[in-house]
Amino acid sequence: MKRTLLLIAMAMTATLAALAQKQFTLDNLLPGGGQQWSELQPESKRATWWGNTPVELTQEGATNLLTGKSIYTMEQLNKCIPENVKGSGYSLSFPYADQPIAMAQSGGRRVMVNMKNGLVVMDCVLQRDAQNADFSKESKYTAYTVGGNLYVLSPKGKIEQVSHDGSTDGSENIVYGTSVHRDEFGIYKGTFWSKDGQKLAFYRMDQSMVPSFPQVDISKRIAETYTCKYPMAGEKSHEVKVGVYDVNTRQTIYLDLLGAKDDYHTNISWAPDGKTIYVFELNRDQNDMRLVAYDAETGKRQGTILRETHPKYVEPFHPLAFLPWDDTKAVMQSQRDGYNHLYLVDFAKCLATASIHTPADGSTTEDFVEVKQITKGEWVVQQMVGFNTKTKSIIYASNASDPRRSCLYSIDIKSGKTTLIGVEDGVHSALLSADGSQLIDYYSSPTVPRSINVLSTQTGKGKNVLTAKDPWAEQGYNIPEITSSSIKAADGKTDLYYRMVKPVDFDANKKYPTVVYVYGGPHAHNVQASWHWALRGWEAYMAQKGYLLFILDNRGSEWRGLAFEQATFRHLGDVEMQDQMKGVEYLKSLPYVDADRIGVHGWSFGGFMTSNLMCTYPETFKVGVAGGPVIDWKYYEVMYGERYMDTPQQNPEGYKGSSLLNKAGNLKGRLQVIIGYNDPTCVPQHALAFLRACEDAGTQPDFFCYPGGGHNMFGKDQIHLHERITRYFEDYLK
Repeated sequence: MKRTLLLIAMAMTATLAALAQKQFTLDNLLPGGGQQWSELQPESKRATWWGNTPVELTQEGATNLLTGKSIYTMEQLNKCIPENVKGSGYSLSFPYADQPIAMAQSGGRRVMVNMKNGLVVMDCVLQRDAQNADFSKESKYTAYTVGGNLYVLSPKGKIEQVSHDGSTDGSENIVYGTSVHRDEFGIYKGTFWSKDGQKLAFYRMDQSMVPSFPQVDISKRIAETYTCKYPMAGEKSHEVKVGVYDVNTRQTIYLDLLGAKDDYHTNISWAPDGKTIYVFELNRDQNDMRLVAYDAETGKRQGTILRETHPKYVEPFHPLAFLPWDDTKAVMQSQRDGYNHLYLVDFAKCLATASIHTPADGSTTEDFVEVKQITKGEWVVQQMVGFNTKTKSIIYASNASDPRRSCLYSIDIKSGKTTLIGVEDGVHSALLSADGSQLIDYYSSPTVPRSINVLSTQTGKGKNVLTAKDPWAEQGYNIPEITSSSIKAADGKTDLYYRMVKPVDFDANKKYPTVVYVYGGPHAHNVQASWHWALRGWEAYMAQKGYLLFILDNRGSEWRGLAFEQATFRHLGDVEMQDQMKGVEYLKSLPYVDADRIGVHGWSFGGFMTSNLMCTYPETFKVGVAGGPVIDWKYYEVMYGERYMDTPQQNPEGYKGSSLLNKAGNLKGRLQVIIGYNDPTCVPQHALAFLRACEDAGTQPDFFCYPGGGHNMFGKDQIHLHERITRYFEDYLK
């Protein structure tokens, strides 16, 4: 009797202890939860550089990040800022390393003030509806767009209209000064100032030949239609030109671009003297890339600097970065040896005979000037941070120590000596000082929520200014166990890394429903050595509800080298599913995984993978939620689709094999398809065609959409979306 009472008491104590711990909600786990979400984020600091002084910005003003000494107060600053700018709120930056100048931006207004004497240095206002603003701190000119046209605003407030034939009727047929090629190849804007700010290179995009995809706006009482330009794989693509506008002569010339009209022109960079423009030019097949030089005065082609080809594809993602101490040399990023690395291009050393290399993978490189490799190894440079002008070295981030990490290093260009900056663990991002001698390092690891350090890029050492406590533990939440390890890919030799999230209050003697979260596509990854192994908030929510989560980066994902990424070429979905099924095989070997209750969820490429896994392995996956899925690659865009699949005309078998329209009849489990009703990236035709195919085949998917939603959901829609995903697994998997 006493033993029974003791056991009951112990059970009650355990229950009360569990109830005492806080429970996560979607509002405090996802950004759409506003203040609730921010309360569970690690402490941070708004840090930036004012020249070589590290600055912390607060509501009270700015202080030296290292010493805590006040640089200015908001009271002092507000005395300099015009009243109508202060009243609307503004963002602040320090554009000049050697001057006490602060720039306040509020809407389309830009005000520069001298913090020492309080004088207004510049006060300019952009036109109403201005977008894509691009400010040159050297000349104080601002480029921007209104509708389809490009404008330039002088520091004295004078507006010059650069283009006149841009579309103003909403058709988007002719567009100036915006990102082109649908943001592929590292393109994120459409204007490029020369170093002195006297000339502006810009894109002109002609989309008149590209079909318009119809969308429906239901926000009006009588619904209206509108269109978005959408070049599908194998169909007509837009045509791009590169213009150059001179702010002094107010004249525009166009570059005599190499190749066909629908080729790609990416990563525009200026020579430091402003006389030459360099463009990476890629054929539409995306397997032949050239770096071409153009005269900025006449637009005439000066010559090809180098050329790279590959039997699959070449990806120029980064512009040249000229050495601050030598105008004749620039750093280029390339995967020519199979991994993304840094190369030194010496424009002063033209070769009498081109240097040609033909590696075993069938690629070729042809250099017409001297090109030397700077970094080397079976790892990738993830980011080039900048230069240390004193030591003549390059600062970069790489995963040299572990594919899941991103650590900071400095390499001496001449000697090749490499120095670790900070700790060789976790994931780092950096803000570099004006001369590159220091950086502000934002760092986290699986057990460190956030650490901020000011470090010397020469010695790698410095001062810690913040080590944040774990807000989840501090506030008493019941945190699931999160681990990371590796398994072998379907090829039996390649390491694949995973994150596993065990249910809260895990009991190894129980069997748990398991959800495989998947993306799996190019240029993305899910598993990294940041806080909680890059756990997504929804995973913690599901773990709290008693699910085990498994996330695996298959072949085809990023930062593992060219062969790893190109394993999926022309047959998207095949190798990726083989690797994901090796993950499932591993899960089934675990005694606490219920093999009869395995679900899968993913978005975008992950939505394609989810639908594909549900239809290809219907006996394995009981429940799936596919968000924004690609269903048939012939409906997807030219730039991305043709790189990884070629065109439908060139690769009919590959397109047929990857189309889920042909697999709709295999569906057995519960599959919910969710889309943004006005998605311009993965247009609704994908999901609707799949529903039609399922109807024809007699299978029964479920469907939900977000009217007005794009490719991703934000704000409160994000909370609603994840509650819907959760309920679906609760209803059919648990």
